[in-house]
Amino acid sequence: MSERKINVEEVDSVEAPPKVRVGDMPDHIVAPSPVEAEAMQNNAQSVSASGPEDETAGDKLERKRDYLEGFLAQTPTETPSNESGGALYDAVIDTLKSIYDPEIPVNIYDLGLIYGVEITPDNHAIVTMTLTTPHCPVAESMPGEIELQVGSVPGVGHSEVNLVWDPPWDPQKMSDEAKLELGML
Repeated sequence: MSERKINVEEVDSVEAPPKVRVGDMPDHIVAPSPVEAEAMQNNAQSVSASGPEDETAGDKLERKRDYLEGFLAQTPTETPSNESGGALYDAVIDTLKSIYDPEIPVNIYDLGLIYGVEITPDNHAIVTMTLTTPHCPVAESMPGEIELQVGSVPGVGHSEVNLVWDPPWDPQKMSDEAKLELGML
């Protein structure tokens, strides 16, 4: 077995690396995207094999404008209130999250009982939902309660609840928060 030695070198001082100042930086740096960089590299290889062209890779880089310029110039578009992310849609979802299943201490939205929420152009809310089982003790009262709660959201003209049994509910439809609350994670 060979013996390994560790050499230790002691130094008195180390030269400090040069400092860069903000004023030393160029005014505008334009970097190619990964696709452009690959194309430029392929072009440079073909140029070296076939001879020089009129435009070099550096010239192409110089004439490229900042690819973020157009993206940053866009103004955000407002989400209609009846679509996902809209104010009325979010208010209906928040109301559904405030309704709890009487047997399970989790709200019906996180429990996975809500299959869909649609807000019509006339601001009518249509909720498609199921229950944990057709023999659920609240099968008769729960849809009516949800209809009243959703109908009381400011801006909703009329609410309707469609109770469906297909696809049947199963615990996999629950959100991670609900699974955590019930000790299933």
